[in-house]
Amino acid sequence: MVEVNQQLPEPVPESGLSIAEAARRTGVSAHTLRYYERAGLVVSPVGRRRYREFDLQWIHICTRLRATGMPIRGIRRYAELVAAGRGNEDQRLDLLESHQDQVLARIAELQENLKLIAHKVDVYRGRLAAGDADRLWAPARTPADR
Repeated sequence: MVEVNQQLPEPVPESGLSIAEAARRTGVSAHTLRYYERAGLVVSPVGRRRYREFDLQWIHICTRLRATGMPIRGIRRYAELVAAGRGNEDQRLDLLESHQDQVLARIAELQENLKLIAHKVDVYRGRLAAGDADRLWAPARTPADR
């Protein structure tokens, strides 16, 4: 079973879902689903493009990993390890921990950037409230610029 057990809103029929229905349920386009298959990101073979609950859960994992910036090659490697079965859990953990460290570093960087933006918002609000927004910094114009 997939490591993240996401409950799907509707049960998946025994016969599986068409690619269009899988796309609708996952929020991923049919084109992207085909790409995931070609790129080797799916863990189980999808027979005649019939998607089972496991496949939908795996697509959810792939889209979350992509959304956090994991490269396709990293997701492919993870899929290969999962598809290989038991005995490589330490490699999966290493891969996921490495990605987690990268995501945490990006979040810390974003938080620092957000502090600057929040400061600038406070300055603008303060100046607008005080009625002296025209005193906000702007590049000095020289007569040649006019």
